Amino acid sequence: MRERTSYDVISSYLPDRIRRVMNSVSVNDRRSLTEIRLRSGRPVSFVYPYGFRFLTESGELTASYNNTACLRVTPGELAATVEMLCKFSVHSCKRELSEGYFVPAGGIRVGAAGTVNTAADCVMSDFSSLNFRIAREVSGCAEELHRLCGKSSGVLICGKVNSGKTTILRDMCRMTGNSEKAVLIDERNEISASSGGSPGFDVGAMTDVIVGQERAVAISYAVRTLSPDVIFCDEISVQSDCDAILSAFGSGVRFTATIHAGTYDELMKRSVGRALIEAGVFGYAVFLQGSGSCSEVREIRRLGNAV
Repeated sequence: MRERTSYDVISSYLPDRIRRVMNSVSVNDRRSLTEIRLRSGRPVSFVYPYGFRFLTESGELTASYNNTACLRVTPGELAATVEMLCKFSVHSCKRELSEGYFVPAGGIRVGAAGTVNTAADCVMSDFSSLNFRIAREVSGCAEELHRLCGKSSGVLICGKVNSGKTTILRDMCRMTGNSEKAVLIDERNEISASSGGSPGFDVGAMTDVIVGQERAVAISYAVRTLSPDVIFCDEISVQSDCDAILSAFGSGVRFTATIHAGTYDELMKRSVGRALIEAGVFGYAVFLQGSGSCSEVREIRRLGNAV
């Protein structure tokens, strides 16, 4: 039996008309796909590292969004997709609806756009678009990085959107967690893709995974209860992340984390990144190529705390 892919998982959340067309797309056109976007009244679009393509009603792809054969999403189909993502219980997805994302299964993240109701806890409604970001497990993509700087110093993985930060982090976690005690803070369940307590992706034999908790809180109780050698976390961005990391670092814990920054100058303009580097938390800053070369390292910068 063919292994179920991220593409298959995404298709399962879509209304029948769109799912049937999606299932007729060739295997070749599914390769290298990074995002599938649904916008109300507009064509279904596929995003690749090299650009955009639009889905036609015959399952072919076209470069023109004005093509009359394009498969256009109706408002009702978009609403039905949201219902599926919420498992037909919008109330149970209040947090997701207030933060504009879903993580349905398999580590897939779905970004949402629509009208935010400020009178109802800023919950999003009247959805106008959904962006399914495809999760990939690329075993070995961080092997050289792990060999060079992942065994004794903290590592900060830096890159812009869609540069493959999470993919690199996942593989670093896998390798480290096979030889050391590791904790993965997976706030949105897009790194481990855990289900029923078991990770869907290989994150290491000795990795403990905390899903669904805010990073700062999870880091704090991981240090108190799980005695990690290394903690992995994605997209550090706010002061509470910084404070929790500094506290854990003072207890002797190493960190591998990701942050949005395309260059060293951009990194040092981020107050959280600058504070953690100046405190010596990270020995290496790793910069990725970008969306056109997903998970490829452009530069490894040795910092003052490198061992």
